[in-house]
Amino acid sequence: MDKKASSRGFFVGRKDAYALYRAIIGLLGARKGPGWSRDIGKVREWAVGAHFLFLATVESVDTQALARRFTEVLADLQLECIGIEFSPSQGQSTLRVYLDTEGREVNLDDCEAASRELSALLDVEDPIPGHYVLEVSSPGIDRPLFTSEQFAKVVGQEVKLLLKAPLEGRRRLRGKVVSVEGSRIGLEAEGKMFEFEHDAVESARIVPDWAALGYVPQPKPGGRKPGNKKGSK
Repeated sequence: MDKKASSRGFFVGRKDAYALYRAIIGLLGARKGPGWSRDIGKVREWAVGAHFLFLATVESVDTQALARRFTEVLADLQLECIGIEFSPSQGQSTLRVYLDTEGREVNLDDCEAASRELSALLDVEDPIPGHYVLEVSSPGIDRPLFTSEQFAKVVGQEVKLLLKAPLEGRRRLRGKVVSVEGSRIGLEAEGKMFEFEHDAVESARIVPDWAALGYVPQPKPGGRKPGNKKGSK
């Protein structure tokens, strides 16, 4: 569902962005308060790249708090928001909401009902500024993992994840969840053990066991027979 842009965002050109950057730097320099140099770096980075200015930054979108709020609203529908993905864009951002429920799979009717409830909430409370699309979905077979508690439920299963910063030179890992102690996760991948805090995870998903699900790919008809080499008669 498409959410209309609020009055808190506006477009500026590259030259105007640089002029505005210089003006903001002047204001920041005048106040010389805590975080002054950090704020200058953020403004400079914006002036060089993005040209859509939000008075509320992307970092201000607390997806975990929003997921809890959504779960409260969806309680009467017996649905739970297990997590949210917010993908910002200069043109049109996406707010993707994943639902779950007890004892059965989430269906299309659930998604439609949840979409209506959440749209009404977003219109009233307006937690995210700008122009974005609301998407409501079931977790799917490759279920995303948003919390350490969700990791604890899949101990022994294979997952693939992206870390916020390299761990032993790697950001992408695929392996078996061995342990979860509080917020600390142990992952066995390629014969090595990796341990990290859940806060270090950018995104994670379960790797489906296709054989256990009965989805093992079948050989294509007309395929080459074993031992039949190319060019042999």
